[in-house]
Amino acid sequence: MDFGFTTAAYVVAAVLFILSLGGLSGQESAKRAVWYGIVGMGLAVFATLIGPGAGLWWLSIILVALGGMIGFQLASKVEMTQMPELVAGMHALVGLAAVFVGFNAHFELGRVLLMDDSAKKALEGFAALLAKKDAVEINILRVEAALGIWIGAVTFTGSVIAYGKLSGKVTSAATKLPGGHALNAGAAILSLICLIWYLNSGGFFPLLILTIAALFIGYHLIMGIGGADMPVVVSMLNSYSGWAAAAIGFSLGNDLLIVVGALVGSSGAILSYIMCKAMNRSFISVILGGFGGTSGPAMEVEGEQIAIDAEGVAAALNDADSVIIIPGYGMAVAQAQQSVSELTRKLRAKGKNVRFAIHPVAGRLPGHMNVLLAEAKVPYDIVLEMDEINEDFPDTDVAIVIGSNDIVNPAAQEDPNSPIAGMPVLECWKAKQVFVSKRGQGTGYSGIENPLFYKENTRMFYGDAKQSLDKLLPMID
Repeated sequence: MDFGFTTAAYVVAAVLFILSLGGLSGQESAKRAVWYGIVGMGLAVFATLIGPGAGLWWLSIILVALGGMIGFQLASKVEMTQMPELVAGMHALVGLAAVFVGFNAHFELGRVLLMDDSAKKALEGFAALLAKKDAVEINILRVEAALGIWIGAVTFTGSVIAYGKLSGKVTSAATKLPGGHALNAGAAILSLICLIWYLNSGGFFPLLILTIAALFIGYHLIMGIGGADMPVVVSMLNSYSGWAAAAIGFSLGNDLLIVVGALVGSSGAILSYIMCKAMNRSFISVILGGFGGTSGPAMEVEGEQIAIDAEGVAAALNDADSVIIIPGYGMAVAQAQQSVSELTRKLRAKGKNVRFAIHPVAGRLPGHMNVLLAEAKVPYDIVLEMDEINEDFPDTDVAIVIGSNDIVNPAAQEDPNSPIAGMPVLECWKAKQVFVSKRGQGTGYSGIENPLFYKENTRMFYGDAKQSLDKLLPMID
């Protein structure tokens, strides 16, 4: 199959990927957008397998089939609560692939440079492309390969640590080695020195040291980020994986990898920036892993948490005219979205104004709560973002918080020493009554105390969210 077909297929695949990204911006078009992405990726893989330089058919088919089977098994069994760590794991694989491809480009370049001109004429595929490069182009290739390896290594270890934090296998607290940012800066400077060394020598040893330095940077950056900021971390690693793919695309001369990597990298960076604004974080600080810690002792929380039973919550809901529901990761853990949807249906059937308030970083993954509510068939038009609904809380009769902590924490506004100080939050405490569905009195994943739980108009509806809501549903008359 000639190169023209492969190029045309790549163009069509790139358009499908762009349509996929555009469609994912809305809940109504998301399902169609996913199919655009599936078809685009299938076309890209097919065009690559039959395009110039194709070979090792049996190995390619076995690897594609094996990867597809593993992916299908993971997608079939993973719970929505595990989606954040699954995404982090996928980013780790992209980073690792970038490292391996970069090493392969280095070794293949070394092999080609040792050949004489007559032997080079018989080369095919990537090796033939390397044989045509002059000295300047070879140095450019080395820079591209080194950047791909460096970004991929940072993405790999960073994503592994993110997976550990999200799954509870690694502490969610911000942890840095002695020296903090100086260690990261030192590793970055060492990487730059190794890049210059590699360009001058072409040897493997400087590339190996550069890789080790990048692996350390990825580890230390993400370890230095607290659990409250993990949604931003997932988005940031998504961007890193895209840039790693783009750098490797340049190394391989693969236009589609460049386009897709740029799409993923830029969209991830834009999403990270939007989420940083939503959390009042500095984008540069996020990239450097310099957030998620406190600057002084946190404010003491006074009062006590007052519990309420299902009968009390039902009575308040039956009397209310307006209700705002705020979902969080606890709803996902309890798999309570269907019960929440049923509660919404019953309240709306009684003529009550029921809406959902979604914070940009609710859950542990961007868009996590939107996906759960869409899965439970909650109408799209009553699911509102923080900026659209925050000013309505003073006129709201009942606010129900289900498994959220940081996104409804008044300490963000009241305590300058809080780890989330300055972060825009859902001001649910301004509602006439607030009910918090929570399993216990702990501080949750981020470990930050929440003064909301102690306010006079707040009552704690303790227990598993799904069981609590199922007990509540028959009482809504």
